[in-house]
Amino acid sequence: MKWRNQLLALFCLLAFAGLGVLYFQHWVIRKPFGIILFVGEGLTPARLAPTRAYAGGAGTHLSLDSMPRAALLTNYSKDFAAPDQAAAATAIATGVKTINRAIAINGDGKPITSIIELAREHGRATGLVTDVKLTDPTNAAFYAHPSDPSDVEKIAAEFVAGGKIDIAMGGGAAQFLPTAKDGERQDRRDLLLELRSNGFDIVRTRAELEAIPAWRRPKLFGAFSKVDLAFVNQVEERSQQPSLSDMVRRAIELLQYNTGGYMLVVDAGLMRTAAQENNGERTLGQVVELDRAVAVARNYAGPKSTIIVSGDAAIGGLSLNGFPFRKDSGIALLGFNSAGQPWITWATGPNGTKSYGAAKIPGKLNGDNGEQPEAEQPEPATFYTKSALGTVEDVVAFGSGPGTEALQGVLDNTTVFNILRNEL
Repeated sequence: MKWRNQLLALFCLLAFAGLGVLYFQHWVIRKPFGIILFVGEGLTPARLAPTRAYAGGAGTHLSLDSMPRAALLTNYSKDFAAPDQAAAATAIATGVKTINRAIAINGDGKPITSIIELAREHGRATGLVTDVKLTDPTNAAFYAHPSDPSDVEKIAAEFVAGGKIDIAMGGGAAQFLPTAKDGERQDRRDLLLELRSNGFDIVRTRAELEAIPAWRRPKLFGAFSKVDLAFVNQVEERSQQPSLSDMVRRAIELLQYNTGGYMLVVDAGLMRTAAQENNGERTLGQVVELDRAVAVARNYAGPKSTIIVSGDAAIGGLSLNGFPFRKDSGIALLGFNSAGQPWITWATGPNGTKSYGAAKIPGKLNGDNGEQPEAEQPEPATFYTKSALGTVEDVVAFGSGPGTEALQGVLDNTTVFNILRNEL
């Protein structure tokens, strides 16, 4: 009789252990602990080959190339074939198509819930990292719902009032400070002081960021520049500012101590800024910077995290032309070749020569107030505009980890939101 009771007890123990393993596999392991979304502003398929060549020659492999999943994304907005920054970001952040200039609001002006807001509802710690202003449309789409997308004062105030993000790092400090403190706010509010009173650590330099301990629940606001952060080739300014990779690493280190997991959004916005200025060196340099940050994220977050790198909207129409040598890289791809032809050209932008565009058309065109372009630049644009225009072009998305197997073929950009939502 005794051995029967022992056998029964052993059977019950094994049954409970089996049920525990099944529960752990299907209800605990199934959801990734870390979820990271990179938004590469202007990241299209056409941007990849020039970046490889610039980084180390045509045969160079990027970190993006090793991500196991990839897809093309259609990105039209609700009213235009080419989305603007606000509409493209809203589609990724909320899964809803909006009209151009609308930031996370529908046609009735009502807020659309973002992936950051959903992640917080699911008990995840949340983070936002950018190399441009934290109030730029791409970033604002994840935490704000402004009726006027150009009212950066209200967007900054909504960041503070909403309390949706545990860790935020980037530029645009002037929009959080009053004019009396060398900021731009006209309402006299010191939002950095308000954040500090809400329990946030405020850091202004790379050294201060590295000094933040990683053993406590994070509440951190990094304001490293009054405007955008420095480009990779601005060595002096970069000496005090963290790189995109630095911010990604520190964000993961701080966010991962939340037992419910985390959601981190990383906006590589300087890629767009450089393209709008027709600056090929900075554009390709910033894509390399994004690639480094992705490598850091994959290393620190681990293979079981869900990581997606998504373009938002095409900009400028950059092309690397002619026949550079296979191992040519860096500055060897800038300026003119031996025949006097430009290696890099643009479709539109401020480097348009006097033979084209606004130089031949009197009056106002594309918001440039009839301004005349300067003399021909080493990276000429076909058509002169004050800032490079968006182009009707698919963007590209890469993925690794749970849920990203859906990234294949040609998809709509709202798919990115759907994948992330399913993994919360």
